[in-house]
Amino acid sequence: MLIPAVSVLMPTYEQDAFLPRALASLFAQSLADWEAIVIDDGASPATQSALAPWRADPRLRLIRHERNEGLGRALNAGLDAARAPIIAYLPSDDVLYREHLAQLCATLATHPDVVLACSHLRHHYNRSAEGQIPGSWLQLVQCAHRAGPERWIEREELETDDLERLFWSRLRGLGSFVSTGQLSCEWVDHPLQRHKLMQEPLGGINPFRQHYRVAAPLRFHTTVGNAVDEVAQYRALRGEAPVPPAPDGLRILLVGELAYNAERVLALEAAGHRLYGLWTRQPYWFNTVGPLPFGHVEEVPHEDWRAAVRRLEPDLIYGLLNWQAVPFVHEVMEATQGIPFVWHFKEGPFICIEKGCWPQLLALYRQADGRIFSSPEMRDWFDTVVPGLSLSRPCHVLDGDLPLRRHAEGPCAPRLADADGAIHTVVPGRPIGLHPPEVAALAREDVHLHFYGDYTHGQWRDWIRGCRELAPRHLHLHPHVAQDGWRAEFSRYDAGWLHAFDSANGGEIRRANWDDLNLPARMATLAASGLPMIQRDNSGAIVATQTLVRELGAGLFYRSIPELAAQLRDRPALDAVRQRVEAARARFCFDTRVPGLIAFFRRVMALEGVGSRAPG
Repeated sequence: MLIPAVSVLMPTYEQDAFLPRALASLFAQSLADWEAIVIDDGASPATQSALAPWRADPRLRLIRHERNEGLGRALNAGLDAARAPIIAYLPSDDVLYREHLAQLCATLATHPDVVLACSHLRHHYNRSAEGQIPGSWLQLVQCAHRAGPERWIEREELETDDLERLFWSRLRGLGSFVSTGQLSCEWVDHPLQRHKLMQEPLGGINPFRQHYRVAAPLRFHTTVGNAVDEVAQYRALRGEAPVPPAPDGLRILLVGELAYNAERVLALEAAGHRLYGLWTRQPYWFNTVGPLPFGHVEEVPHEDWRAAVRRLEPDLIYGLLNWQAVPFVHEVMEATQGIPFVWHFKEGPFICIEKGCWPQLLALYRQADGRIFSSPEMRDWFDTVVPGLSLSRPCHVLDGDLPLRRHAEGPCAPRLADADGAIHTVVPGRPIGLHPPEVAALAREDVHLHFYGDYTHGQWRDWIRGCRELAPRHLHLHPHVAQDGWRAEFSRYDAGWLHAFDSANGGEIRRANWDDLNLPARMATLAASGLPMIQRDNSGAIVATQTLVRELGAGLFYRSIPELAAQLRDRPALDAVRQRVEAARARFCFDTRVPGLIAFFRRVMALEGVGSRAPG
């Protein structure tokens, strides 16, 4: 068997609409001495249909993975099968121009010390780059390199969009890279490119997982987003054997998405209930969907999900949680007459108006057999939209983002204030409402602000620059901290910030906005860490955080920075607040709320005529 001049690796996954164009460009090459190795990485049958016209050519070979194993594994399978001394790449959504392979091979032949040759390329349909696209890396389609033992990083080690990190850096130590000086290929821009599915905020770990149907936990770090190590984060949970169903346990179908602290649902399993998941199709990065990395929830396939739900016969459908899930949860509710249906909404209704899913949101509230509101204030606001809503069918109040109790357990860390005598406060997430002049005012009182979240830092660069100009020694940046590190990390501080805002509702619920109605997810983070919660004094207004924190005696309220600093310096009073937060930690944990939630589910199920979906 003759050895070809170049092996062209084509990884493909759900790109059947692009694949014929890519292959046609390969078969049109002026250099015909090539072999093509197509790696079907667990794609649907449409990929095989798209390949059919070229299968008879002996230069084309196919490797098929039964499930998606990731770009690194796919390319390594191609490298293992390649016979040529030169490796080129053609992702199935890209295009080669006629002289592309010939120019790459000629460049490598002319420069024996060069390990990789790259072409110029067209991108975003009418732009071009002489090498790397600005702000990016060398793309697969523009590169060819000498065959060798080096292999791509695979999913088990890391998933990233950075090809330099995945492979090119391994070649750089072997020799130089050189350009052909010719524009000879096209990198095609479209919404389902791998890097777009990976990069927050339009992509991210959850859109990536759903698109590639990844069932295992990921080590995931893109060039735009936080590093996430689900392998470490969920090791303990995955190691726990599923809890046997209780004799009276429910079969609960979760529909939608789980947002933050998604593993909270395992508290339902721990109580003896069976969980199934049917997830919204286009989640945002923070909307957790399946296959769930912590396991213990059986996936319901999207393909013909109506028939799957009929076979499953759940005792109850639990629809949740944020605005992105509203259209799909509404679709499921309409299609599952006769099954008790509970709707739990966390996000602000105002964004549903903005995004055009307000009619579906109202239908969910009017027709659901049970409704769960994230705060009493949210319930009261919806009563102004649909008068009598909270009286017409069973209602319950439960914050949708509460974590498991295990994240609120363990010893506290020594406080930074004990070491340096200064005051240290923390923002776990966006510093909403804290503008640079206020950070400067805090600095004048020797109050430090510790800002967590490396991805968030990238979104707030101008804010950070402004704060550092005004308060260079009092703003501190820290990386993201996962749930299992909350208590050990954040308990070092004196207090933590909730969203800082001045309410304008004047005590009239109709005038309330999302800031007024919301219980932000960071409340649970601060409670788990035993930290007093700092917020503006909005006396006379309806503010959900204000009502709850005053009820628990768990916070500090301020009208001015000097007033707040005086409270933070009053160590006995501050310690008393910390003790009350410690005592209230269970209030912010999902486990402790499960009995009440299940009692509500059973109440909904017991109603005569439940599941009729008649308008409320």
